[in-house]
Amino acid sequence: MILAGGVAGAVVGLAGVYGIATLTGNAGGDAACRPAVELARKLAPLARGEVAAVKVAKSGLKLPNLAFQDAAGKPLSLAHWRGRTVLLNLWATWCVPCRQEMPALDALQQRLGSPGFEVAAVNIDTRDPDKPKAWLKEVGIEKLAYYADPTAKTFQDLKEIGRAFGMPTTLLVDKQGCEIGTIAGPAEWASDDAVKLIQAAIRADIKR
Repeated sequence: MILAGGVAGAVVGLAGVYGIATLTGNAGGDAACRPAVELARKLAPLARGEVAAVKVAKSGLKLPNLAFQDAAGKPLSLAHWRGRTVLLNLWATWCVPCRQEMPALDALQQRLGSPGFEVAAVNIDTRDPDKPKAWLKEVGIEKLAYYADPTAKTFQDLKEIGRAFGMPTTLLVDKQGCEIGTIAGPAEWASDDAVKLIQAAIRADIKR
């Protein structure tokens, strides 16, 4: 019994660290996001190979209106992409997997970026605001627009609803601001698997 209690305590502790405890916090679902859930169901077979870790939405989740800023410091929010499909990615220079997947995100934006879709990579470094810009320039990231949240509140807001478990965190969001899918950790976003998944999401979202 003591051992079982210790294991249970460890699980609860891990849930607190990684946000696992809040995974079912939206079990009821948002009725306005039912189309996104239906879209997610159709996309589920495409969450394979290099993007097999993508968890498609099972219930309607309207994402909070996450706030950040552009390269000039102009305030923006998730509502900026209303009417467009967006791949929202949170990254930081201190996160090695984030840095590793950034070229693939840049390539995805170059290939699929359009009036109907954007890869929105939001930097959450809380120190030295010039460092992430310098790093992006150094490694040749040119197609991604620069977005930043120096308070890292976007991560905390997503963690509160069970959608941020670590870094990087990436969400596929429909044109109404509803979750289509989420992935905790990096992915090869320039792969054929990722492109097929995103293309299907864009096409379906445009038709709705």
